[in-house]
Amino acid sequence: MVIGIDVSQVVYENTGVSNFLSELVEYLIKQDRKNKYVLFYSSLRRNLQSSVFNLQSNPNVTIKQYKIPPTVLDLIWNKLHILPIENFVGDVDVFITSDWTEPPARRAKKATILYDLLVYKYPQEMHPKIVRTQKQKLRWVKKEASKVFCISEATKKDAAQILNIPKEKLEVIYPGI
Repeated sequence: MVIGIDVSQVVYENTGVSNFLSELVEYLIKQDRKNKYVLFYSSLRRNLQSSVFNLQSNPNVTIKQYKIPPTVLDLIWNKLHILPIENFVGDVDVFITSDWTEPPARRAKKATILYDLLVYKYPQEMHPKIVRTQKQKLRWVKKEASKVFCISEATKKDAAQILNIPKEKLEVIYPGI
């Protein structure tokens, strides 16, 4: 199986999203030598260091790095919902998104990691652009994701109640320590 993962958020070091995502990906590629992994990364100004995931000893992992600003990906994926992820990473069986964008897929099953639903619960505490972007992404998640990985039971409950995502699509994956 070929598993694609958007790792663009790992460059925002020492944030909860960055820490969770980098630890999860590092664990997966260290433990799983059977599947192939394609890590998608995009940022206009920041570079992903291959040492982030200790990739030197794993031939089953490739990185597809692009210099596309997050605002452009927000436009083409969250708003227009065009250009399938396979155009960037090739054919994958599963593609896992994280925090910011939700690309369409031609044939890949899609999953996402859901950290919280603060944009619905406390929108007044956040920048309007973040609220808008997250809500647009979550609209596509609700329609297209086969699985939603929640970082807590509280987030799972919120996803069921606020987004009306069926409980059978929700799975809790707790952050490690």
